[in-house]
Amino acid sequence: MADIKYYDVILKPVITEKSMNAMGEKKYTFLVHPEANKSQIKEAVEKMFEGTKVKSVNTMNMDGKKKRRGVTVGKTAKTKKAIVALTEESKDIEIFEGL
Repeated sequence: MADIKYYDVILKPVITEKSMNAMGEKKYTFLVHPEANKSQIKEAVEKMFEGTKVKSVNTMNMDGKKKRRGVTVGKTAKTKKAIVALTEESKDIEIFEGL
């Protein structure tokens, strides 16, 4: 297993209708490094976003989708998604403000 630093764990936020509705409950969705575990994700969120306190982390491995271009069939890359729930007294994450 590779040595993953906290700034390599979170790749990008997931912006979908379902994830935007969950932000009202202080739940934020991110694409994360495929080898990152829940404690690494929790540490990364608390270090990268000042004033946040993580209550729980749920992760899921997403398989690649089948794609076709003519006769050739391929697959997109596998990804890992994390839903991070913050505590009530925690600050909101700033990158999602104004969306």
